[in-house]
Amino acid sequence: MSDPQSARQDGRQTSNARWIICGLLFLAAAVNYSDRQVIGILKPTLQSQLHWSEIDYGHIIAAFQLAYALGYLLVGRLMDRIGSYRGFSFAVVFWSLAEMAHAFARSVTGFGVARAALGIGEGGSFPASMKTVADWFPPKERALATGIFNAGTNIGAVVAPLTVPWITLVYGWRWAFLATGAVGFVWVTLWLVVYRFAERRVTSGELPGELVHVSGGSAEAVRGASWVQLLGRKQVWAIAIGKFLTDPVWFIYLFWIPDFLHKTRGLGLLNLGMPLVVIYVAADVGSVGGGWLSGALIRRGWPVITARESTMFICACGVLPILFAVHASSLRMAVGLVGLAAACHQGWSANIYTLVSDMFPRQEVGSVVGIAGMAGAGASILIAEVVGYILQTTGSYYSIFAIASGTYLLALGVIHLMVGQQDASTTAL
Repeated sequence: MSDPQSARQDGRQTSNARWIICGLLFLAAAVNYSDRQVIGILKPTLQSQLHWSEIDYGHIIAAFQLAYALGYLLVGRLMDRIGSYRGFSFAVVFWSLAEMAHAFARSVTGFGVARAALGIGEGGSFPASMKTVADWFPPKERALATGIFNAGTNIGAVVAPLTVPWITLVYGWRWAFLATGAVGFVWVTLWLVVYRFAERRVTSGELPGELVHVSGGSAEAVRGASWVQLLGRKQVWAIAIGKFLTDPVWFIYLFWIPDFLHKTRGLGLLNLGMPLVVIYVAADVGSVGGGWLSGALIRRGWPVITARESTMFICACGVLPILFAVHASSLRMAVGLVGLAAACHQGWSANIYTLVSDMFPRQEVGSVVGIAGMAGAGASILIAEVVGYILQTTGSYYSIFAIASGTYLLALGVIHLMVGQQDASTTAL
């Protein structure tokens, strides 16, 4: 088995085919979040036409989060068993059909069922993406690769507010779900064709599983540990607690920021597009920038875990000012504060996901990401209900943003105490 250093010493050139794969992961994340964002954009319209209360909407979001948590766990394990090539295809087909099913829902229960199906399928996206990154990228490139594909979530969140209002006004809200769901089938076609093309282009040192240095050679590492064995490791709990504390904040941005701008700034369906574009473009910058920063620190000789945690600390501090977004003096300032928080969340996310591939062999990455993602999605079930009740009783977002502002520093403290300086098993290549 060759490695990047020996390949360079032998004068062999790498094809960089792994970046083609990263591009496909970027597109998958964009499709994923475009599908997910539709209901948040249509919330005022659906509440008006279908007579939902804030609590009804909270229940629908909670149904998604519960299924999303299960999808993370079950589909994440599936990725380790059958591989991301087949597993990712299955997940995208499943969630695309679920997205289209929203068009045929007539009640809160119907939307809850469609939303749950969407959650099951979309739960496989990040485990599949992180397993693919672990298969194709060395440690010094993983955070950047993760940041790039994670930036696709924000592109999806930008495309949706630019297209969904127009589709809704011209054809009706049902066609918004049908159109966005259909895009997933285009991606699956690209994935099946381009993935094989990229495999044929790689040099021997770039084949999946050969490019990456995986420490340890035990039989357990080769076949991957069971769920029970993984849950006995404090590193799994560290990532899971970090996701439990911070993932719900992103779902607040995703499902309630359009409503926040509508209620506090009076923005209608046609006026939401540009503010949301600014917020999610900022999130894109944060995602790529956070991945780049930790990789740059590693290339300067920093220990891998120290580089990740230092970048996460910067991101955690950047979220704090969102507390003042409710009382911002202008729309521009409110959007800027939310955009900064979204950017820092995505920079944080790129690094906490990459910690998994830093600390675990690639045969276990899908399962660990699944466990951690289930913890984050489980917490998001709670936050959906909490936000619904807060808005129903107070009508204010202040308490909600107060919760969002401080959770990252708490999560980082937990991760640092439980992970420490476990850098011996993973070194920058």
